[in-house]
Amino acid sequence: MTPRRERKQALLRLDPGVYEALARWASDELRSTNSQIEFLLRKALSDAGRLPSSPAPLPRRGRPPKRQPPSEPQE
Repeated sequence: MTPRRERKQALLRLDPGVYEALARWASDELRSTNSQIEFLLRKALSDAGRLPSSPAPLPRRGRPPKRQPPSEPQE
């Protein structure tokens, strides 16, 4: 299990119409609005050749997977 990196917080002011369009788009792709913003920023940085060489992966959505119980030895 890898340790989680601390995530930075930033205040973002958006035009209400832009926010609503972004929220609809996020919903269509089953993401939160915050995740959609981060996804789009990463894509823009990558397209511009400015994405850091080792950014942390995007957090996975939903619940973490259940741990598999240890398998019992076969007789």
